[in-house]
Amino acid sequence: MVKEIILPLTDETLEELRSGDSVLLTGVIYVGRDAAHKRMVEALDSGKPLPFDIRGQIIYYMGPSPPRPGQVIGSAGPTTSGRMDAYAPRLMAEGLKGMIGKGVRSPAVKEAMKKYRAVYLGTIGGAGALISQSIRKSEVVAYEELGAEAVRRLEVSDFPATVVNDIHGGDLYQEGKARYRVG
Repeated sequence: MVKEIILPLTDETLEELRSGDSVLLTGVIYVGRDAAHKRMVEALDSGKPLPFDIRGQIIYYMGPSPPRPGQVIGSAGPTTSGRMDAYAPRLMAEGLKGMIGKGVRSPAVKEAMKKYRAVYLGTIGGAGALISQSIRKSEVVAYEELGAEAVRRLEVSDFPATVVNDIHGGDLYQEGKARYRVG
């Protein structure tokens, strides 16, 4: 069963999500990679505001390719999430409720997800052209000089993802390995 979620994320929605759930996201998500994350945490460390209100939001770890004529965005596949692990707990402490990417998260990030009630969603690497079809609008909102690593605001409709880590400590990667372990 696929769960349709209207964004931003709420505590009620997060309570219902479990690792392994398939979701379709509709609303606003933000895009940022390691260079943008570093700048956001540096801003927080120096008492400056973030470039957008992070409370209840999702950050998609992605750097899009340029759009072709008539397209909103180019290929929009996920990047490896572990590169943001040094910054993710701090952003969750500020109210970030979701992250989208590919690959496993560190133990510190998984603990922060339970503590701050946030989820990690996975989407398929190599499927960026298909994923881009869910994106209705894209605009740079901060750090334009970073090019593909700038912070973007995306409006999405039926953006497909799978819950990897939930607020209850569920971990789809660990559960999958255990399910097929022999002996």
